Amino acid sequence: MKIQLESIAPESKSPFRLLHDPKLNHLFYWHFHPEFELVYIEGATATRHVGDHISQFTDSDLVLIGSNIPHLNFDHGVTTTYRKEVLHIKPSFKEDFIGEYPELKSLERLLELSRYGLAFTGNTKKEIGALLKELHLLSPFDSFMHSMHILKKLAQSKEFELLHKQPYINRFSEKEQNRIREIYALVDEQYQNKITVDQVATLCNLTKPAFCRYFKKATGSTFVSFLNQYRISQAKRLLLSGKNISETCFECGFESLSYFNRTFKKITAENPSEFKKRHIHTKKGTTKNPLI
Repeated sequence: MKIQLESIAPESKSPFRLLHDPKLNHLFYWHFHPEFELVYIEGATATRHVGDHISQFTDSDLVLIGSNIPHLNFDHGVTTTYRKEVLHIKPSFKEDFIGEYPELKSLERLLELSRYGLAFTGNTKKEIGALLKELHLLSPFDSFMHSMHILKKLAQSKEFELLHKQPYINRFSEKEQNRIREIYALVDEQYQNKITVDQVATLCNLTKPAFCRYFKKATGSTFVSFLNQYRISQAKRLLLSGKNISETCFECGFESLSYFNRTFKKITAENPSEFKKRHIHTKKGTTKNPLI
């Protein structure tokens, strides 16, 4: 499956399109599209990969993704029984509709903030998840009004975190899409094993120096940094599932415990034992955004 550009069918005049409970858990689907995307998933613990951001979500997730931000399907690799609702919003809704009405300024600001990627938490996630699950049952008119109500509640919420420190800029040209997809798929499939830069350069039909320059320019990160970040995201999942630190280290492809500990702390600002203890014994609080 290519990294591909998706769009709402041109014959549809509605600014909204609902994908009711799409099942893509068997696919590694790294893609982007001009539409804003609001995705809710429950009954799953998996990887949240939006732009340059990689983290784990547990049980459920609610994320608003800005236009043309590449992202992985939130149900990738999920084996539990889960439910997912995806609401696409045409870019013209922001450009030609809400921008014309001062009463809708809060919605305009919400969609501006979506350029960072927004992960909602707390009661907001619970309430919006319930509202999204009702959408497929409604008539077109009621569905439109329901969608507007959802956006209003999101715009009023302070229960969210930014997934990027700066607005995400899509760096992928059409020519690069398939190559990036192959690299990400390789990491996803082989992260538990040794992966060398030479191996990935060969996959891309590039010399090692040319690949390093290409990957840095395309993603803003070195390949080793990206690989380590991906492995640490998997390590978090294993630690929270009950694996001990040594088991987690080697199951995620690290060849030494000391390097794993250093890398984990560099990426998360805490060592694995601190991370595990904090998540087991500390109730998660709500993250308030300083931009509110």
